[in-house]
Amino acid sequence: MSTATLSQSKSFDFKRLFFMLLGLTLFTVVYYCPAWPDAIDPMGEHFILSQEAKGAIGVFLLAGVWWVFEVVPIGVTSLAIGVLQAMFFIRPAKVAFKDFMDPSVLFIFASIMIGLVFTKTGLTKRLAYKMLIIVGEKTKNIYLGVFIVTALLTHIMAHTAVAATIYPLLLAIYALYGEGDKPTKFGKGLFIGMAYIAGAGSVITLLGAARGAVAIGFFQEILGKDITFFELTYYMAPIGWGMVFLLWGFFMIVLKPEKATIPGLREKARELNKQMGPLSRDEIMAAVLVGSIILIMSLRSFIPELKAIDKTALILVSSISFFIFKILDINDLEDIPWNIILLFAGAMSIGFCLWETGAAKWMAVNWLTIFQNAHWFIFVMSIAFFVLMMTNFIMNVAAIAISLPVALVIAPYLGVAPEVILFVALAVAGMPFLLLVGAAPNAIAYDSGQFTPGEFFLYGIPASIILLIVVGFAVLVLWPIMGMPVTLPG
Repeated sequence: MSTATLSQSKSFDFKRLFFMLLGLTLFTVVYYCPAWPDAIDPMGEHFILSQEAKGAIGVFLLAGVWWVFEVVPIGVTSLAIGVLQAMFFIRPAKVAFKDFMDPSVLFIFASIMIGLVFTKTGLTKRLAYKMLIIVGEKTKNIYLGVFIVTALLTHIMAHTAVAATIYPLLLAIYALYGEGDKPTKFGKGLFIGMAYIAGAGSVITLLGAARGAVAIGFFQEILGKDITFFELTYYMAPIGWGMVFLLWGFFMIVLKPEKATIPGLREKARELNKQMGPLSRDEIMAAVLVGSIILIMSLRSFIPELKAIDKTALILVSSISFFIFKILDINDLEDIPWNIILLFAGAMSIGFCLWETGAAKWMAVNWLTIFQNAHWFIFVMSIAFFVLMMTNFIMNVAAIAISLPVALVIAPYLGVAPEVILFVALAVAGMPFLLLVGAAPNAIAYDSGQFTPGEFFLYGIPASIILLIVVGFAVLVLWPIMGMPVTLPG
């Protein structure tokens, strides 16, 4: 055997081959295995798992393995999701691939465009320098400053748009760390932390994500009760902000920056800020366009007339305007991270596939009925765990949509108040810490190149455990003190 052949043999990636075959094996076994038993809810209704639904679960498992271990680029795994649905007749190709251009995917595209504009015009550098002048040279304070700014922004705008806005700011900050593009603990903590905090902050108001409005809609339809904007914020603020500071402590332990300080950073930030001079025409125009869109999107929750305007159409107005006013040109389209766009396109497709084939409902009923005779606290935490797992694979809106109705039916039998079910589901649905597809900020952070999907998953395990502990504490201690009914009288 020649030296060249030996070299090729040694470089062959057996680990990649193993996980590629594992994903394919899981799909094949699930798809072709005999029929599984029906799921039966407490009312006696049967939920059949059809061949198409089994196929959906198989695709779901394959995608999960391939995404976590990145056997192919994450966007290519998303293409496989559509291809498998079409080739194995799980859903028609027209339906499976139509989800790749769902409004939610275009919302993410438009959010990334905002980040691109902020970077090109220099607005992010200005913001980064201003923040560094305030927080100083200690890396632990830089972590905290970034996390607080991210959380605050999610109170008034969608966490996807926040992540797209903060991301280039983090790139500007990291450039001053002095390690180039090399992955470091500080880089990992900065970008993974931003993704986690965007989720934590987004649970606090209805403006942070669509999931809150959807869950409240289900709650009102099933129980005839309404939850107001400020009531949601009252109960969720301790959870969201508690997680912000706990996650800061978490990252200071597991990803403690290599450098405690960046000597001369404050002075360097002042100097660089001064060098930028006055605001340019493009900076002012970009700030006005984005600010106007954010204002209108925020007002949709308060002005009924604006609710009829779709949020994706609104945010795409900004994308179009960037080209109308020549802030961007056609060459800038090459800088769009299409791998990330495809990632979310595939996530939407598998989410709708699980929903439309009935696979998601079958899984939810089977899981929750296991706990229908358990202690009420165990039942509540089982809901938290199920929604947390589902929201890492599919849209958090879909995770709530498949679990909340079932949980609200079972809850009265165990003496559990419906309010606690709603708020527990909302808390965990907003914080998918395990997989990149769980939320757009996760995927946006991944584009930094500071971490792998596997690293994100590993750091997400203890972070998710912290979240479950916080939710458990809220259910048993905090929310009852705040006046939330947790159990039903008698």
